[in-house]
Amino acid sequence: MLTQDHPNESAATGIARAAKEAFTVSQLIPSSERVNALHEIRKELENAKDKILEANKRDLEAAQKEVDAGQMSPSLLKRLDISKPDKWNSMVEGVTQVADLMDPTGIVSYASEIDENLELYRVSCPIGVLLVIFEARPEVVVNIAALAIKSGNAAILKGGKESNQTAQLLSKAIQTALSKTSLPSSYIQTIQTRAEVAALLELDQYIDLVIPRGSNSLVKSIQSSTRIPVMGHADGLCAVYLDESADVKKAVRVVLDSKTDYPAACNSAETLIIHTEILHTVWPEVAKALVEADVQLLCDSATLSALSHETPSPPKFGTHLCPSAPADYTTEHLSLKLSVIAVPSLDAAIHHINTHSSHHTDCIVTEDEKAAAKFCRGVDSAGTFVNASTRFADGFRYGFGTEVGISTGRIHARGPVGLEGLVIYKYMLRSKGETGHIVGEFGSGEGMRKYRHHPITAHKLPF
Repeated sequence: MLTQDHPNESAATGIARAAKEAFTVSQLIPSSERVNALHEIRKELENAKDKILEANKRDLEAAQKEVDAGQMSPSLLKRLDISKPDKWNSMVEGVTQVADLMDPTGIVSYASEIDENLELYRVSCPIGVLLVIFEARPEVVVNIAALAIKSGNAAILKGGKESNQTAQLLSKAIQTALSKTSLPSSYIQTIQTRAEVAALLELDQYIDLVIPRGSNSLVKSIQSSTRIPVMGHADGLCAVYLDESADVKKAVRVVLDSKTDYPAACNSAETLIIHTEILHTVWPEVAKALVEADVQLLCDSATLSALSHETPSPPKFGTHLCPSAPADYTTEHLSLKLSVIAVPSLDAAIHHINTHSSHHTDCIVTEDEKAAAKFCRGVDSAGTFVNASTRFADGFRYGFGTEVGISTGRIHARGPVGLEGLVIYKYMLRSKGETGHIVGEFGSGEGMRKYRHHPITAHKLPF
């Protein structure tokens, strides 16, 4: 398919070029108009709520048939549903929260007087055009659109075919809202096919960042298919470590919530690590709570042996306790399964996590401040928690309004990525001298000017 204005251009190239042009135009539009666009989006979402939820119902019905046929995982089905009041409300409230956040662009993080009347400023600015590819979770359309608009980025969105009907109506609401503002209609676009994704991944001249949200296979496939920088994570292998000083009540609450609050989420716990000193005290109580919640425990020999001494043995121990295999500690179960292992020390726990985890979010339950500090420093993950559920690793819960995704990489953004993760910076240099400034006047010879490099304390752009 060729575009009308550019007859030798493919449809994908047309989409990408339009996004880049929209981004360029948007940089000269006041940030207040971006806030206005977000309020319009929320209004349109509420106006179209019934139609959107009806479309979501149809997507769910089709997806259930896929699950019944063994062609889709139950965890993916759960991620598709936005009909629950808390999920819908979180989605639309997230738009307002993003609108109310401080503008992340135009912030001066460094200012220096290089010479008299020659000033250098480092200023936050948008990344450019984002290509966001995700599975299920149709609310991601709204999440990403809100964050992109607020941070001044254009975005191209591709959801999974399982959420197609829902995503189309969400996108329609966003487009309707944008038409009521001065932002270009191509500022937020959606695409439908894998062929379009494949073509867009080659267009690094237009697209500045790819953000995949979904399965391990999706993320790794995208990472290996493009020259464009990719921000995201392939796995959510989160661990909870019960230290030798762990309080039993805290341990039960934190572990249970980390595993059962939403097992299909990337921030749910997949591994439980037990200090050997509490194998016969804290561990049995935690195990009882987990099996009572229908969690299947895949235990190493030490944790399994410790439970064999419980008398009388809880009824579900016979059906919910299984020996673990080495592969279980590198498996993202995304279900009511939990791999369990015993370690002799905090150092061993840190080593196990750094070796087996996906560097997403990991937690220690402890009453020892030194152990807590050592864990937080030693574990190489985007989030390190003390006595708190791993499920807190979320942009909404962090106060970001919503999130574009989770990054476990070593780029500028890590953990739940909100507005700050969608801006980079540029350097602005301004001469206020009568004849301007040139480098040739500076040096070590006689009569040459010297650089001053005096910090400017008032970090505010003078223009």
